[in-house]
Amino acid sequence: MKVRPIYTIAQEISNDWGGKIHYGAKPYLNAMLTLNSIDDSYGYDSASSIIRYFLGNAQTWRGDTARGVKLELNNILKNEK
Repeated sequence: MKVRPIYTIAQEISNDWGGKIHYGAKPYLNAMLTLNSIDDSYGYDSASSIIRYFLGNAQTWRGDTARGVKLELNNILKNEK
C-alpha cells in the first residue's frame, strides 16, 4: 500500500473541514501541511506526535472523509518504524 505524503492528507483535511477547523487541531494541521512522511519533524516535534495531537483534537471533524482520513493517519502511525 502506497502511503500518501502527509501534506497531501493535510490538504484534503483542510478542503473537507472548511473554515470551521477546531482551534485545538489547527496548529497541528498547519504543521502537517509541511510534512512529507512520518520520518519528518516540525521544529522539535516528530511527525508522529503532530499526527497524534491532531487526531486528539479533531473529534469535531466528522463525516465519511473524516473517518477515512483518520483511519489512514492511524494506519500510518501503526506502521511507523
